[in-house]
Amino acid sequence: MFKVALQRVLNHLGFQVVRSRTSFSDEELRIIEQVRGYTSSSAERLAGLVGAVKYLAQNKLDGAFVECGVWRGGSMMAAIYTLQNLGDISRELFLFDTYDGMSEPTEKDVMFDGQKAADLLRDSPKVEGPGNYWCVASLEDVRQNMLATGYPKQRIHLVKGKVEETLPAQAPEKIALLRLDTDWYESTRHELTHLYPRLCDHGVLIIDDYGHWQGAREAVDEFFAAQRFRPMLHRLDYTGRLLIKPP
Repeated sequence: MFKVALQRVLNHLGFQVVRSRTSFSDEELRIIEQVRGYTSSSAERLAGLVGAVKYLAQNKLDGAFVECGVWRGGSMMAAIYTLQNLGDISRELFLFDTYDGMSEPTEKDVMFDGQKAADLLRDSPKVEGPGNYWCVASLEDVRQNMLATGYPKQRIHLVKGKVEETLPAQAPEKIALLRLDTDWYESTRHELTHLYPRLCDHGVLIIDDYGHWQGAREAVDEFFAAQRFRPMLHRLDYTGRLLIKPP
C-alpha cells in the first residue's frame, strides 16, 4: 500500500505496463485494467489474487474475504470482479483500514534499501489523492469505489480504525482469503496473531509487503517460526507472497 508514490512514477515510465501479455489470461488482463488507479499492486500480485479467488471457488472453501490495508479498494475490487465472473455474490467482504492514511511506523519499519519509513513520512504531506506516501483514502471514497462494482452493498463491510484496535473484535469468525497490506511490523504481527487462526484449512493468505518492508518480513517470519508447521511462501513478485494454509 505504501508503494503508491513509487508506482505512480513507474507507471509514468511504463513499468506497470504488462510487457508479456502471454503470461496473463484475458480475464486477468481485463481485471488488471479495471482496477488500475485504485491500487498500487503489481499486475503479478493482482493476477495472483484473481487466481486465489478462483481456487477458493473451485474447491468450495467457505469463508469471508478479509483485507487489512486497502488504500482505494482496488485489490478487493479485483476480487469482486473475479467473483462476479464466477457468478458468486455471496461472499462477505471485510475491509480494515484507518481510512486516514498510514499509522505511525516504528524503528523496525525500514524499506528493503535501508530507507526508514519514518523519514519518508516526515517529508511527505498527509493529503488524500494519488502519489502521496501516506496513502490517504477516505472511507467514503472506498465505499463509492466498492459500490461501483455492483456487488451487494450489504455484503461489504468497511471497518475504520487501526487494526490493533479493531481486531479481533470486528473480524469474521471464518476467513477463506486473508490479504495483509498494512506495511508495518506491529500491524502485520497483530493481524497474523488474530486472523490467521480464523483462516480456514486450505485458505489463502496473501502478504503484500514481505519483500518491500523489513518489518513486515520480520513479523511474518517470527509468526510462522512459532507455528507447528511452517508453510511455504510462494513468490508473486519481488514483494508479494502467497501461501495456502495447511490443515
